[in-house]
Amino acid sequence: MMIHPNFDPVLVHLGPLAIRWYALSYIVGFCLFIWLGRRRIRSGQTVFTNELLDDFITWGVFGVVLGGRLGYVLFYQPAFYLSHPLEILKVWQGGMSFHGGFVGVLVAMFLFARRHHLRFWGVADFVAPLVPLGLACGRIGNFINGELWGRVTSVDAFWAMGFPHAREEDMALVMQDPQKWLPVWEKFQMLPRHPSQLYEFLLEGIVLFVIMWLFVKKPRPLGQTSMLFLLGYGVFRFIVEFAREPDDFLGLLAMHMSMGQWLSLPMIVIGAFGFVYAGKRAK
Repeated sequence: MMIHPNFDPVLVHLGPLAIRWYALSYIVGFCLFIWLGRRRIRSGQTVFTNELLDDFITWGVFGVVLGGRLGYVLFYQPAFYLSHPLEILKVWQGGMSFHGGFVGVLVAMFLFARRHHLRFWGVADFVAPLVPLGLACGRIGNFINGELWGRVTSVDAFWAMGFPHAREEDMALVMQDPQKWLPVWEKFQMLPRHPSQLYEFLLEGIVLFVIMWLFVKKPRPLGQTSMLFLLGYGVFRFIVEFAREPDDFLGLLAMHMSMGQWLSLPMIVIGAFGFVYAGKRAK
């Protein structure tokens, strides 16, 4: 099996300032958002202008960061952060929820649309195709940090990867089933896992971007582009969660599904219904 390179999470130290890969992945994601947004504006199929796009970036950044962090706090570790409220501010240590960030962006789009007297669905349809590459950047940041690793798989799988940060969880599995895992542990000092961050990079990032970008090459009914993103992300995230290790403080929930799967189910249902409804309403 492959071994995770165990990158230094800090790209460079500038005196007391540390530039982290995780933060850089967000910056690259926002830059791609602007670049793709300007391309969409040049196509002429939107009410957005370059000035509106530049203004929206500020709203979007706050929506992603605040929503993502608060979503992680509320959905995943509310008890811990209630006891340690100052830890909420330590965003640089990781702990961001896509679903929370999604809600944050929805609020930002609603407020932005009201301020500029735009239709909410017009804003949402413009933003949706620009998001997947940003998600891809975030998953690369997760991979570099060696976090959000996948579940244990076969050591013969050529794509399997050992994650140094998962050694504590690996040791627990070895103790549960030493006959199966002790030989692997003695050889590698870690167990083979799915590199689920790369699965998400591919599906939620690259594949979803291609689908969305091809879809908006033709004029679409109001709201349908947004619903396609909702449906696509929900389906891809639900699938990848089967390979992603559940958070140790949560484990699997009802029906043996993870928190990510439960949060993705409403996206799938609403996205599918909304996509069909937008098409029928246009006809």
